[in-house]
Amino acid sequence: MMISRMNRQPKMTEKSLEIFDVFISLGSTMNVIIITRNGEFTMEIGFSESVLEIKRRIEQGLGIEVSTQILTVYGLELIDGLDMGDYPIIGEGTRIDLNIKKKELVIEIDPNRIQIVLMISKRKTIIEVDRTETVASLKEKIHGIDGSPVKRTVLSFSGIEMNENYRSLCEYGICQGSEVSVFYRNVNHPTRSDQPSARRLSLVVQTTSVLNSARIPLEMFESNTTREIRRVLLDGKVLPQDDYFFIHKQRIMQDDCSLRWHGVEDGDFLYVFKGTVSREY
Repeated sequence: MMISRMNRQPKMTEKSLEIFDVFISLGSTMNVIIITRNGEFTMEIGFSESVLEIKRRIEQGLGIEVSTQILTVYGLELIDGLDMGDYPIIGEGTRIDLNIKKKELVIEIDPNRIQIVLMISKRKTIIEVDRTETVASLKEKIHGIDGSPVKRTVLSFSGIEMNENYRSLCEYGICQGSEVSVFYRNVNHPTRSDQPSARRLSLVVQTTSVLNSARIPLEMFESNTTREIRRVLLDGKVLPQDDYFFIHKQRIMQDDCSLRWHGVEDGDFLYVFKGTVSREY
């Protein structure tokens, strides 16, 4: 028996019609209701719109930052990377809850900013400083607290006098909670300990190859300053007229500080270089 085959149109069942309607609706729009703490509003959205795009539209309309928005439907949070059509539970008239999460407060802490304790005449004062600032800078701050002359101010930490103004606080081991003692010298009536008798020092000034690498013997008092040493060498025409700076034990010497202040001892070498040194603090 021969059975002839006939082309027949497939019959659309109710289920296939529903699926067909869903596919048709994917390119269309729908109205949903956005629920906020202060009320609700209707919003037209597309099935192909992503959750992130919806949040951006809410930000434009309500000024609520995208990063703080949480959209949920029946307790299910909507994921930014998915489209609205990816959620079968969302359709015409769906109510979407808009919650706002609190922004985390980010506090940037500078590790160099610390609090130290100043002992001034048996009175404790707490101030904030930067570990990288200099001893001279700290003296200026103390001057702002009690008006004491900077030149008379003496600082001490752990029994060690902080007598080098251009060294940083961290070089003296100052850290959070450190206690720095503050004293004042009496310049009108110096004591023997304040102004010891000046010793005569025999020094060697070593020049660079630019100045023929000469070794210049020099007799000075420990109370003489770096500026005075420079003047002696220039006036005696030992060095040609120019700008110079000196280094003692790998540290640049300050013009108005004495050899005693720099810790120069009898027989030490001072190294002289052409040029100037500028400091910022």
